[in-house]
Amino acid sequence: MTQSTCSTPRLSPLNGKPILLGFDGADMSSDAGLTLLREIERRAGLAQRLADCLRDPRDPAKVQHSLCDIIRFRIMMIAAGYEDGNDAAALRYDPSFRIALERGPET
Repeated sequence: MTQSTCSTPRLSPLNGKPILLGFDGADMSSDAGLTLLREIERRAGLAQRLADCLRDPRDPAKVQHSLCDIIRFRIMMIAAGYEDGNDAAALRYDPSFRIALERGPET
């Protein structure tokens, strides 16, 4: 007899709340794979490693987003097929991008 087991990936919490992946619910986003990429990037620290190699010429008093955050966003955009960056303003409200960038739900 063949018995299948259901295992759910362990994802890092967001703002202290667990992130659950389910494939049996309604459509949320076509970019849900970003949640898994978030885990890989987070564990490897790729965005931070790249940011550490670059000099940020911006005035620290005027910086809203760290260089690491900008690099992480570009990594996610490229992985999701938004290579040119034209959709950055709209994607900041996408639920999958908000989770991947650890921004949580919009308030």
